[in-house]
Amino acid sequence: MGFKWDQAQEIAEVLAENHPGLNPLDVRFTDLRQWIIDLDEFDDDPSGSSEGKLEAIQMAWREIYEEQQGEESE
Repeated sequence: MGFKWDQAQEIAEVLAENHPGLNPLDVRFTDLRQWIIDLDEFDDDPSGSSEGKLEAIQMAWREIYEEQQGEESE
């Protein structure tokens, strides 16, 4: 069973792996949406995205990104 739009944390983890070092706040929602749809693990209706769902994914990814940046500076 693949990812659905509501699985922000799981999607964010994969995006962080696929785009290491990329600040998710620098990613346009149009690009973010396409990257999610293009994931092999994604199994939802592409038209089911919304600004709120994309923002939730982006914020989950941001938390991962900030944790990784903190680990690198130690």
